[in-house]
Amino acid sequence: MASEQAVVRSIGRKYRILVVEDDQNAALEVRAALEDYGFDVECVSSGHDGLLRAIDGEFDVVVLDRMLPDIDGLSILSTLRNIGKQTPVLILSALAAVDERVRGLRAGGDDYVTKPFDSLELTARLNVLLRRQSSAAAPSILSVGDLTLDTSMHRAQRAGQALDLKPREYSLLEFMMRHAGQVVTRTLLFESVWNYHFNAQTNVIDMHIGHLRRKVSLNGRMSAMIHTVRNVGYILQPAE
Repeated sequence: MASEQAVVRSIGRKYRILVVEDDQNAALEVRAALEDYGFDVECVSSGHDGLLRAIDGEFDVVVLDRMLPDIDGLSILSTLRNIGKQTPVLILSALAAVDERVRGLRAGGDDYVTKPFDSLELTARLNVLLRRQSSAAAPSILSVGDLTLDTSMHRAQRAGQALDLKPREYSLLEFMMRHAGQVVTRTLLFESVWNYHFNAQTNVIDMHIGHLRRKVSLNGRMSAMIHTVRNVGYILQPAE
């Protein structure tokens, strides 16, 4: 199941998540949920170690326990922001009061999830942070061979000819272009483009891919760029 749900960056590696949690059972639960989804997870059990790893390590998101025995989670968060470290931080806490949530967000947290947590909600919230981070750093012009997409103008072209895409088709094409040359699973497409948990019984992905494939090939006048990888998913690559 993990290979079906593997979350990878456009440069070809999994997203790296740092989990700072002193409760061993909670840490194991978080690790299991995230690794099952396909994240590369590193866990540390102290605030001191968590702060050092968050500063020195190249992590895409930090999952930070609010209450740690040596350094308070908010102190860690404030230190990271004060030194200019802008890695997204999701605070995981048993403190559910509204004022605690507000304190966490004001200290520089990007999201706040209370314990006990639901693994689907946790992974969904992490994906939101990752998409937000990727969008902020992403170029506005994407090119794969003679296929271009201008995200600022919301416009796609193949060999200079405009593609008439519906909103979902546009989102699907943008995602595939950002992962050009990589096989993307149906699970990843459904959860990243539709923002729903994948249902293996639905054929909605295949239907939209079919429409998009025809439009990108200009109704068969040009070579196909979107190909099916049997029993795995799809890949977009330059036409030969």
